Amino acid sequence: MQFPKLAMSTLMIASAFSFVACSKQDANQKSSDEAITATTSATGEASTLPENNAHQRLMQTLQANFDKAGLKAKILNIRNTEIANMYWVTLEGFPAVLATADGKYIFQGDVIRLGDKQIHHVSEDLQAADNKAKFAALNPKDLIIYPAQGKAKHIIYVFTDSSCPYCHKFHEHMVEMNQKGIEVRYIAWPRGEQYFPTMQSIWCSEDRKAAFDQSVSGIPVQAAQCDNPVLAQYQLGMNIGVNGTPAVYNADGKYLGGYIEPADLLKRLNEK
Repeated sequence: MQFPKLAMSTLMIASAFSFVACSKQDANQKSSDEAITATTSATGEASTLPENNAHQRLMQTLQANFDKAGLKAKILNIRNTEIANMYWVTLEGFPAVLATADGKYIFQGDVIRLGDKQIHHVSEDLQAADNKAKFAALNPKDLIIYPAQGKAKHIIYVFTDSSCPYCHKFHEHMVEMNQKGIEVRYIAWPRGEQYFPTMQSIWCSEDRKAAFDQSVSGIPVQAAQCDNPVLAQYQLGMNIGVNGTPAVYNADGKYLGGYIEPADLLKRLNEK
């Protein structure tokens, strides 16, 4: 499920987690109505072809270039960005990339728009919009949910692994977070193949919360096998760029950080 090493150097996420998290490596030791063709250069003028045709041609060209380079990436969707001749490309099993209109260049990382008093994170907003839709499509029955005490002020989605020490530290603050009006929704994200059985056992347990607590305490969890969403949730994390746990997102799909103490978490959630 990974690009070759050379390809990964092209597609790897530009910035590491800004906040403390258990990494997978540790576990494993211009405007929206403009239309351009897939053959237009990155600095060329837009054509008059319908937008859907432009997207289709870019998809075909980019997919062919992926295949030629030996990159096993399937394009799921292409949409316009505010940057002329640049498109946001969603991939299956990999984080999204920005691609030039000619399908020759792709990159990941933080694209920033200047000109205002505050900088604007273009790629971050594009990714957050994708994340928000994916989170909204999750079935609550497939998650481990810790409701807020009283009326929920915020909902967060947290990719977690019961073997991760920083996930343990985050989990220790659960009562405090709930008291602050934060509903926590856990998504399974085993950091390595060796951790899948435990996470699947937790998700197959009749009482997932108790099983998660037990695993965090270092006590093995035994559960009958069942159809479970752990692999699908892991794939979701790969699709949106998760590379360590905990990975905390707000309901709008914005990445907030790794391990965050409750007061700091609430401050970030209250920021507009």
